[in-house]
Amino acid sequence: MDMMPRDTTDEAWAEQIRGLRSLGVAGRAAMTFDLSDNVRQIVLDGVRHRHPDWDETRIRREVFRLVYGDPLYNEVFGRSRTCDG
Repeated sequence: MDMMPRDTTDEAWAEQIRGLRSLGVAGRAAMTFDLSDNVRQIVLDGVRHRHPDWDETRIRREVFRLVYGDPLYNEVFGRSRTCDG
């Protein structure tokens, strides 16, 4: 219980833990993958919104750079290309 958010009551936290436990390992894994997909979609939408003139390849590369960082981006695609370049 030491990871309980400060704005959550003990009762609410206990109920959340019970709910997560009831999902089982497979349910929690599925929820984790769904959350990851949602975050990736938010990043993709954000890049598209900030750069409506970019083509799909450039958008997807920028998402890759934002998610995995410049070192891996550079290893895969070459020199980092930021939003400005």
